[in-house]
Amino acid sequence: MSWQTYVDDHLMCDVGDGQGHHLTAAAIVGHDGSVWAQSANFPQFKAQEFTAIMKDFDEPGHLAPTGLFLAGAKYMVIQGEPGAVIRGKKGAGGITIKKTGQSCVFGIYEEPVTPGQCNMVVERLGDYLLEQDL
Repeated sequence: MSWQTYVDDHLMCDVGDGQGHHLTAAAIVGHDGSVWAQSANFPQFKAQEFTAIMKDFDEPGHLAPTGLFLAGAKYMVIQGEPGAVIRGKKGAGGITIKKTGQSCVFGIYEEPVTPGQCNMVVERLGDYLLEQDL
């Protein structure tokens, strides 16, 4: 399966609410910052933003004082799983990032999608990739 298929079929899918809602944007990005696959509207992030995200996985809490930035948009970092999942909130939406062995799975949402629905979609794919040693 191509990386783009993972994004299209497993991240940009219906969140399971029976209403046809889905994430706003999603991507799979290698640990080196190279984009493996992304939805059409995934924001173009800066290298230093991705470096800061990776540092937070290595040093949990690194982003808490300043916030998480993606393409200049600031997200308030909320409870995640140290070293494994970073979650952020911005207005009526937010972001979930799951670290796998070789990549990071990104999901961005806006209402009516809930934080829990975004977490489920992103972390389910991330867990699968971890099981596959990806």
